Amino acid sequence: MVSVTHAISYADSETPPIDRICEGLPEADRPRIEAALSLITELYSQQPLGTGEPTLRHALGMALICVSLKMDGDARLAALLFALHSHMDNATEYLEKHFGARVAKLVGGLYRLNGLRVITRKTATNRAPEMRQQSETLRKMLLAMVEDIRVVLLRLASRTQTLRYYAEHPDEDEQQDAARESLDIYAPLANRLGVWQLKWELEDLSFRFLEPATYKRIAKMLDERRVEREQFITDAVTRLREEMAGAGIKGEVYGRPKHIYSIYNKMQSKDLDFEQVYDVRALRVLVKQVRDCYAVLGIVHQLWTPIPREYDDYILKPKGNNYQSLHTAVRAADGRALEVQIRTEDMHQHAEFGVAAHWRYKEGSGASGGTYDEKIALLRDLLSWRDEVTDADHWEEKYRDASLDDTLYVMTPQGRVVDLPRGATAVDFAYALHSDLGHRCRGAKIDGHLIPLNKPLESGQTVEITAAKEGGPSRDWLNPQQNYVTTGKARRKIKQYFAQQEQGELLDRGRAVIHRELQREGQTQFNNDTLAQRLGFKNAEAMFVAAGRGEVGPRAVQLATHAQEAATPVADDVVIGRSHQRSTDDDILVVGVGKLMTSLARCCKPAPPDAVEGFVTRGRGVSVHRVDCPDFQALLKRHPERAIPATWGDGVDAPGSRYPVDVIVDASDRQGLLRDLSDVLSREKLNVIAVNTLTRKGKARMRFTIEVNGSQQIQRALLLMGEVVGVDQARRT
Repeated sequence: MVSVTHAISYADSETPPIDRICEGLPEADRPRIEAALSLITELYSQQPLGTGEPTLRHALGMALICVSLKMDGDARLAALLFALHSHMDNATEYLEKHFGARVAKLVGGLYRLNGLRVITRKTATNRAPEMRQQSETLRKMLLAMVEDIRVVLLRLASRTQTLRYYAEHPDEDEQQDAARESLDIYAPLANRLGVWQLKWELEDLSFRFLEPATYKRIAKMLDERRVEREQFITDAVTRLREEMAGAGIKGEVYGRPKHIYSIYNKMQSKDLDFEQVYDVRALRVLVKQVRDCYAVLGIVHQLWTPIPREYDDYILKPKGNNYQSLHTAVRAADGRALEVQIRTEDMHQHAEFGVAAHWRYKEGSGASGGTYDEKIALLRDLLSWRDEVTDADHWEEKYRDASLDDTLYVMTPQGRVVDLPRGATAVDFAYALHSDLGHRCRGAKIDGHLIPLNKPLESGQTVEITAAKEGGPSRDWLNPQQNYVTTGKARRKIKQYFAQQEQGELLDRGRAVIHRELQREGQTQFNNDTLAQRLGFKNAEAMFVAAGRGEVGPRAVQLATHAQEAATPVADDVVIGRSHQRSTDDDILVVGVGKLMTSLARCCKPAPPDAVEGFVTRGRGVSVHRVDCPDFQALLKRHPERAIPATWGDGVDAPGSRYPVDVIVDASDRQGLLRDLSDVLSREKLNVIAVNTLTRKGKARMRFTIEVNGSQQIQRALLLMGEVVGVDQARRT
């Protein structure tokens, strides 16, 4: 068996690996670490990964990165055992038995994330502008898929180790693809989670592979003055500490390194030369109170000369993400710039681990917000808090509160990631891709296996939709009990489809009705648009739809086809469409003309024995209004020649005769008012066909449309409604 010490001789350390990997862990974790090292030394042997790196080397590198992140024993074990699923058929059972269920979950989660490498690599290497949002979705997907945030940290450690290997063993094509993927996916994740050392290393290594000439130029400029710069920082820290101590200010002062990729970004975004990047040499000061921040600022400006327009007070005026700090740049004795950041310890914690962290404004990501940001902040707090946690049960309970479980992320067979709300189905997925695909969806497969269309999807699944060549959705999909759709978009598209289908059916039915009536009248050549105009519709299509609903009858078509323009001038009429209850010829008599088609006006809703008068409409016979109707009076002013006497006929008292009338109730609003008024109408056996209520400043106005057989019923209903508690008046409109 290869000795463990020899196996990691590549590491620049004489410390035995077991001691290094167990650094900071309870002694009880040591036997498990030893067992894992023994297992992987024999199991991994010299087998390489797809990158060419030996599997054992990668595992040990990951474990040592976990040590630098102060991760717990379970995480370090998962790093060592990361490839067990590729070397053992019953890996999960073996891990649970020998290392515990928590380690098995971590290794399983890492294995699932590794399965996304094809998708993440394809997204990152596609430079099309529309792929930027895809990268953002992938970052969210990586977080949403894991049950434990440590899985993401392990994935970041794995990617960092891969880039380290490429730095020692160049492979131009592979390392460039990995670098793009790291910059687009993994470095932003590390940034959001506050794992700064991995973020900086991922960015610098990726930049080194993607822009080698620029990287070397900046690195050379830094190296030329490294010793000088480090000595300057040491001297500046000592000098500032002494001045702060002399002023009685307690605080911490340290040099803040500037990484090559950060320098490059600043040079690009602000169009600066290297000499103009003021924070290549930088200090950060942490103090206890806000007043100490300004006191330290005064000391800094006394020690060194301030650079004009390079002072920002983010304490007095915090940034949009509530980031607070004092920033200033000064000229040292050698004439070069020095940046100083001054903040309290609370401000520092908020900036590093709170929702104010730099990721939103530095990445320029306007996506997401609300719950997603809050959970990111909680995840980052967990990472800070993990050093104090020894009980894994408490960790898991805390993490469940922070898990990103309100959104799921699934993939198309082509690798596109689609985000959906939790509980979404394959039908929701199909409509998210395209409305037409949703309409024609007939089945779905997950990883090649058929699933029911109403089965909820899970993050990380690859979903393939089986679609018919033509056809539409099922009405069952709108049944909430059957759970076929959960997204508003899918439900809206399905309803629109059926509405369009119904419109088409009405159109065809109405067209047949109109053409049949024109044939009966011997007017088959009659222009449809002219007919529609005479019937009061804006076009032939609207006329056909109305005819399909039964709102245009044979008599109306007959009158319209034989009407003369001179005899029936165009006029706007308040009666449009069909009234609620058509009158019969026995209900209303039009004096001196004989029987004509009549209808009750919807504006005033006359009922016997109201005084009524007729108005000749265009194509729809005579509209009967109450004499005192304001709309009728307005029509008479424009077309007095079209008024015609009318009276109620003998059939008004016939059993079953019903006339719709509107009643207005003004009252003081209170709970149960509508119920009490409805009870009155119910006791009077009056059918309510419409109710409209409006409440403002404690006053309620209610409009009831009820069916009555005469004015006696109306008067009795108004009297009883007026006696209800809180009612000011009840009147007929």
